[in-house]
Amino acid sequence: MKIFVDTAKLDEIKEACSWGIVDGVTTNPSLIKRAVDALKEKGEKVDMLTYIEQILKTAGKGHPVSLEVISLTSDEMFKEAIFLYERFNKVAGNVVIKIPINTFVQGCSYTNFEGLKTIKKLSERDIPVNCTLIMTPEQALLAAKAGARYASPFAGRVDDYIRKNLGISFKKGDYFDFELIEELRYQALEESIEDYIDQGERVDELYQNEEIIRGANFGKDNGISSGVDLVAQIVQIYSNYGFGTEVIASSMRNARQVREVAQAGAHIATIPFSVIKEMMQHPKTEEGIKLFTRDVVPEYRKIFEEK
Repeated sequence: MKIFVDTAKLDEIKEACSWGIVDGVTTNPSLIKRAVDALKEKGEKVDMLTYIEQILKTAGKGHPVSLEVISLTSDEMFKEAIFLYERFNKVAGNVVIKIPINTFVQGCSYTNFEGLKTIKKLSERDIPVNCTLIMTPEQALLAAKAGARYASPFAGRVDDYIRKNLGISFKKGDYFDFELIEELRYQALEESIEDYIDQGERVDELYQNEEIIRGANFGKDNGISSGVDLVAQIVQIYSNYGFGTEVIASSMRNARQVREVAQAGAHIATIPFSVIKEMMQHPKTEEGIKLFTRDVVPEYRKIFEEK
């Protein structure tokens, strides 16, 4: 699985690239805002054109960098995409245009399909597109059909959505134990079904029973049990039909979630700087290095000093 670092902070990109594990970079308007705000707090002025060029150069050739449009209609998104690609791709040949799957906002005059129309027009020009804000396998299927080079399902946000609907309190980096939710669902459902069977209800009655239906869907978002499940279903669909679109597991919240999307077959995970650092941690590793350091005998140390 490839690893993209999900940040617009230049110092984080430089540091992560120095570790030798970064295959690309993803940015968005929120990440750019954080980066700019951090620089302004230090009293630094920001030339955005130069700053974006620095990101592209730091990532380097062959390492895709996603730059996102800011408008909501197809015509405007297309214009912005062309500007970003023509202005910046010459820097390191690594620009990918980020287009939301759906920009529709209730009360607006445009449709749900502005993103797809933009993806189609850009793919016809062989401009690589990262389709973002994907929350369902259906959206991912349409993005691939329209010609997106990458599809970014937001695993962490789906976990947040499910937990919120269940009334579970959580912090952003908390792991979502969807297997526990599944076990609770099965137990509750089994008990409910047994009660109704004892009352003599038939299968057809149980199938249409609203309480049973709610129990079967407990902890799910239209058949999706977690962000990892979302990624796995998209990977399966793309594999079924031979789509060349790569799945970027996005909105990673913690190291365990990264492991699970890798097990699910994600082609790429775009990971915040802090989560990449978390991936390196284990108390027994720290304990081991302390022991090894303590146990170095003078004779062994001397061979390095004499080199």
